[in-house]
Amino acid sequence: MTWWSGLRELRPLVHLLLPLSIHWMAVEMTVSVLVDVTTSALCPGQSTCSKAIYINGVQQTIVGIFKMVVLPLLGQLSDEKGRKPLLLITLSTTIFCFAILVVNQSEEFVYAYYVVRTFSNIISHGSIICISVAYVADVVSEGKRAAVFSWITGLLSAAHVLGNVLARFLPENYIFSVSIALLIFGSVYMQFFLVETVKPAPKNNQQSGFCTKIVNVLHQRYISMRQAAEIVIFSPTMRGMALVSFFYELGMSGISSVLLYYLKAVFGFNKNQFSELLIMVGIGSIFSQILLLPVLNPLVGEKVILCSALLASVAYAWLYGLAWAPWVPYLSASFGVIYVLVKPSTYAIISKASSSTNQGKAQTFIAGTQSISDLLSPIAMIPLTTWFLSSSAPFECKGFSIICASICMIISLCLACTLKPDDGRSSNDIEGSPETPLLIDS
Repeated sequence: MTWWSGLRELRPLVHLLLPLSIHWMAVEMTVSVLVDVTTSALCPGQSTCSKAIYINGVQQTIVGIFKMVVLPLLGQLSDEKGRKPLLLITLSTTIFCFAILVVNQSEEFVYAYYVVRTFSNIISHGSIICISVAYVADVVSEGKRAAVFSWITGLLSAAHVLGNVLARFLPENYIFSVSIALLIFGSVYMQFFLVETVKPAPKNNQQSGFCTKIVNVLHQRYISMRQAAEIVIFSPTMRGMALVSFFYELGMSGISSVLLYYLKAVFGFNKNQFSELLIMVGIGSIFSQILLLPVLNPLVGEKVILCSALLASVAYAWLYGLAWAPWVPYLSASFGVIYVLVKPSTYAIISKASSSTNQGKAQTFIAGTQSISDLLSPIAMIPLTTWFLSSSAPFECKGFSIICASICMIISLCLACTLKPDDGRSSNDIEGSPETPLLIDS
């Protein structure tokens, strides 16, 4: 009954989930080929490209710096101005990145791609899913959100599988063109069909000067940012989730930033092997998120699911770090079937602990703490990875940096075990909030 209940809850979300799935599929189909494109452009004829690894690390660091401010700001604006305009902005920024690689894939254009992708990731990375989760909280009742969040992340995995299938069989020359077409379609569809769920606060029609308007806007942003911080800090549940998310992302983002380049350097993996790994994980993730979590959640609760998923992420990191044969990464990737449950269980715990008018603020503020991890992890992971992949490594363990990253996930697991999820809405509701959802599940 829980599984079918979750399925029924998706009906009012079709016009949100369809463009999101298309967007995720379009972005995912470029992941496996980007490693080959950037390596070929920046380090022609070489299987290992430290330049590409360092550029990715610099990009991730810059994105992490600005996301600390931009993510909470976008969440506040979605609570005040509406979910739809913010989703349209965040979805459409990715189009320009891949358009550059369609024009040319030379070294100069790859550098231009990195610059544009940095700005795009600052706006879109993390914010799309957080604002979407807030949209779901506007429409779906609290008791059914965990199942719906799991369905959404399951659809995300399905979109990733389809994207990697396209990447596996499409010629490399057509991948970016097809991706752009899908990205444009998703944004246009959302513009015409998505229904807004937030009633914006009435505008003040008083005439004021330009400087006064700027001061008022900055003052409003400061108040909204302070409210978002208070919502998280004064709730033990959300404060604990902020720490859990921080350390988990610190380890996982560090691994993600170097993993494909590590596999290419150690085992000679190319686009086909990357696609196979991602497809395998995606298929298993669809099962665990769409079928397993909605069934287990009423029985064991979000905390047990979160801790189990964090434990699987530790095993995932250790197997990758100690991989001694080309088949070991496939075994390690299989743990992705379980650790993908970190996200939906996290969204459910945060959503339960925040009020209906503060969903965007809570989700994006905690996501903003994760952006600090995106800032810090490359600082250690990039030099450490390139050092142990080089001939000057102090000892033979090419995945030593990945093993170090797993320590952060162990800390996250310990913090999650001490967590006491509860309904913190009464203590976190900000009185006098003028924004109310337009669509409420009865």
